[in-house]
This record gives sequence, C-alpha cells and structure tokens, in this order.
Amino acid sequence: MLSLFKYASKYKWQAIACPFLMIGEVWLELTIPKLMGDIVDNGIANSDMHYIYVTGAKMLLMALGSLSCGALAARLAAVAGMGFGTELRSVMYKNIQNFSFSNIDKYSTASLVTRLTTDITMVQNTFQMCLRMLFRAPVQFVFALIMCFRINTKVSSVFLFVIPLIVVGILIIGPIALKRFKRMFKMFDGFNGSIQENLIAIRVVKSFVREDYEKKKFKKANDALKDAAIYAEKIMVIATPLMSVVMFSTFITVYWLGSKLIIGNELEVGAFSSIVTYVSTILMSMIFITVFIVQFVMAQASVSRIKEVINEKSDLNDDEADESLRVENGEIEFLNVSFKYDKNGQKNVVDNANLKIEAGQTVGIIGGTGSAKTTLVSLIPRLYDVTEGEVRVGGRNVKDYTIYELREAVSMVLQKNVLFSGSIIENLRWGDKNATEEEIVEVCKAAQAHDFIMSFPDGYNTDLGQGGVNVSGGQKQRLCIARAMLKKPKILILDDSTSAVDTYTDSKIREAFKNNIPDTTKIIIAQRISSVEDADRIVVLDDGKIDAVGTHEELLENNKIYREVYLSQQQGAVSEGGAV
Repeated sequence: MLSLFKYASKYKWQAIACPFLMIGEVWLELTIPKLMGDIVDNGIANSDMHYIYVTGAKMLLMALGSLSCGALAARLAAVAGMGFGTELRSVMYKNIQNFSFSNIDKYSTASLVTRLTTDITMVQNTFQMCLRMLFRAPVQFVFALIMCFRINTKVSSVFLFVIPLIVVGILIIGPIALKRFKRMFKMFDGFNGSIQENLIAIRVVKSFVREDYEKKKFKKANDALKDAAIYAEKIMVIATPLMSVVMFSTFITVYWLGSKLIIGNELEVGAFSSIVTYVSTILMSMIFITVFIVQFVMAQASVSRIKEVINEKSDLNDDEADESLRVENGEIEFLNVSFKYDKNGQKNVVDNANLKIEAGQTVGIIGGTGSAKTTLVSLIPRLYDVTEGEVRVGGRNVKDYTIYELREAVSMVLQKNVLFSGSIIENLRWGDKNATEEEIVEVCKAAQAHDFIMSFPDGYNTDLGQGGVNVSGGQKQRLCIARAMLKKPKILILDDSTSAVDTYTDSKIREAFKNNIPDTTKIIIAQRISSVEDADRIVVLDDGKIDAVGTHEELLENNKIYREVYLSQQQGAVSEGGAV
C-alpha cells in the first residue's frame, strides 16, 4: 500500500495537513467531557454559576473549533483521496497504452477494466480513510485512555484485558479475510468479462435467439460473485457480534466498578460521567481501527492487482533506438526471422523467414488459417519483436528507430476493423489529426467510401455509435482503409481488409493504391487470390514458413499450394455463376 502513496505527491500538503487537523479535532473534542465533569463536580455541587458559565463558554468554543477542524480535514482528505485515485488511474492507463501485444495477452480486457475501476476505487477509499481514521482513531484512543487513567486507574484497568483481546482477534481474522477477498476480486473479473462479451455481441445473441442462454450465463456469473462476496463477508459477520460482546461487556464492567467506587466515596459523579464518555470514545476508536484494518485488508487484494499492471514492463523499448533517425522509404527485409509468442515454447510461429520487398512494391500474402500471415506483418511495426533474426525497414533494423517513428511510417488495417464512438470525420482524423476536409474526401474516394458517406443525412458528421455499429462490415472496412491512407505512410499493411467488399470495389481500391500512393509499399493479406493476383509479388505461407515467392503466373506454374487455392476458388466462382 505504501508503495502506491508516491502517486499522491501532488496532494502532499493536503495529506500532511489532514492528520494535524484530525489531532486538533480530537484534542478539542475529548477535552469537553472533562470540562463537563468539572461543571458537575465543581460548578453544580458548589452552586457556582460563574464557573458554570465560564466553563460552558470554553466547551462551546472547543466544540466550534473541533467542528471546524473536522470539516476542513474531511475536505482535504476527499481532495487528496480523489486526486490519488485519479493519478493512480492515469499511471495504470498510460502503462497499458505502452504494452506490447504480448503484454496485453497476459490480461483479459475485463480484468483490466476491473483493475481500473473497482480496484482503484477500493484503494482510493482506503487512502482517504487512512488520512482520517489512521490518525484520528489511534489519537482518540490514546488521548481518551490517558484521560481515563488520570481520572481513575481502578476503573480504567479494565482496558488492560480488553485491548489485548481485540488485538489477538484482529491478528487471527486479518489473514483469513485477505485470502477470501482476493478470491472475490478474481470473481469480479469473470463477472465483468461475461457482461462485456454479452453487450459487445448483443446483435449476435439476438440473431441466434440466445437471450435465455445468456441470461442463465449471466446468472451463473452473478451468483458465483455473490457466493464469493458472502464467503468473504462471513468472517466480518463473525467479527461484528464479537466486537459488540466485548464492547457491552466493557460497559457493564465499567458501570459496576464505577458504582462501587461512587458508593465508597472514591469517585465523584461528574468524574464518573466523564469516564463513561471516554470509555465510549475508546470503544468507538477500537471499532474504527477494526473497520480500517478490514478495509485495509480488502484493499491489499486490490493493491496487488494494481501493482501487477503498473509494474508490467513492455517487452518493447527504445533502448537501441536513435531518436534522430527517420524512416526514409518503405523497403522491408526479413533476415532469418523466427518468432514465437512464448520464448520458452518449442515451436516457432514464424520459422526462418527471408524476404525482401522493395520500396513502392505491392506484395500479396496468401496462406491457410494459422499459417502466421498476421504474425509475420506484425513484426514490421514491432507489435511483436522477433525471437531470432532481424527485420529491416528503410535499410535499418526496426530497433534502430524509436517505436513512435517506426509506427508513424506504417499504417496497418487490422483483421478486426475497429472504429470509435464519434463522427466519421473524427474517426478518419486518427490517420492525420490536421487533415483538411479536401484530403479526407480524396482518401475516402480512393477507398470507395465517399458515396456511402454522402448517402447519410449528416455526411461526414454522421455519428458512428460505439464501435461503428451504424455501418456495415464492408463500409467499416473502407473507412478503416481511408483512415490508414490519410496517414500517408511509407508502408501500408492490409490484413484481409477487403473481405467484406465485392470484387469490383476491391479492384477499384487496389487501382487507387497504384494511382494515389505509388511510392508506398503495400502489403495485402488476402483469402481471395483475385485480391492479390496483380501484385508485384505474392508470398505463399505454410505453417509459419515461406513456401514460395513469385508472380501470379509463376506461382500457378510452380507452386502446388497456390495452384490448389486458385483452382478451388475458380471452381467455386463457376459453381456460383451456374447457380445464378
């Protein structure tokens, strides 16, 4: 917990001032019962009205002072606590943005969301409670205990038995509670994952009429979370009545001892009333301390999950980079490149790849499912780093460039087309935030997107909704291609990015590539051979290995895999044409 407090450095004066104000509040508050006892024993007993008025005025001033200190401390604690949570959330989010793909693979999206929300809220509340209770409750406890012993040691001696009893109870319950709450937070991940998956795929759920199944699935996850929460809280349910038993037993003992001392003229009534108030304060302080410890134990489970994300180091770095280096052209070369996701794994996903692509060339990549097409091109912008060998861009090792400069030179349209909430023009400007409307219209025409955009009532200002739900799959692909072209990259990678468009539109897009970005190196991963047959060269991948490289005609003549794929697609096209 302490290791995270450095993220509250912006609010250190609030964090420092708050405990001092708490101490002032406690001192003023706990002086009042003593003055009340003095009024009973000295003012009322002696009918001294002047003493009563003067002491009463002191009590009033102390009450106002205590109220002011408490209110200001509460405000400072809230500011520091909320600020701490904000900083912690920012640090986590920034580190997640720096993750490589392999880092991201370690965590589910639902788990990261839980850590950024539920876990941080838990730690934030604990920090805020720490600023107030961690100082107030112990100071209140010690001050009230001292006042009790100053008034009468015989009555106060009861705490010599009560305090050790409570400490032992806390030491027993604490570790058990920590283990149970850790399990509960893991269940939160599963619960959030179930909700997220269902809401993202809500259209699929409805189209397959699977609402009842998803309701049962949600209920199962919800019930599992409930059971974990109940299991965790059971230990606290046991602690609460035990604390009440200790508290009421203490009161009974104090009243019994106090009554005996009053009857024996060893204790005055006013002093006894002060002791009763202090006893109540001591017991309440102990309850507050117990509550804080419980909160702290719960927060420890969240702290460990937060630190996992903060301390996660990206597999990618700029340690070997020259910050002044820029990508001059789109030449690409793979030199004995091998890659595996798990460095301790037995089999390479990409195995000893050697390939050179000249700047401005159009290269197609064909291969079956799992042949490592996407993985191979992901090594170019360093979404992953090679396990062996070297990837070169513009004649230099990709590690010579900073990650920022390398990725600025590469546009990649991923297999899963992603758009964001907002308008079409806002999404397109991800490619170039300073692009003019004329430039945007030009790339949209090249990507065959302009006509359908203008068919919307609001044109380029049309709101896409979350994830681009207001456009079809083919429209989404064309918008993503336009966004990538707007970046004016040295290298453009299309990962099966025209699968949802018809062959005519596909050909028009490829024609636009030749005319609009002739100097850009274009890599097209495709399932349809028609999408790559006019490429300068075509790469055939098989089980992570480059099986052949050549033109369409060369591969038809010399490569069995390519020929089989081509013939099967041609037969499918003929059958489809016959059916029509």
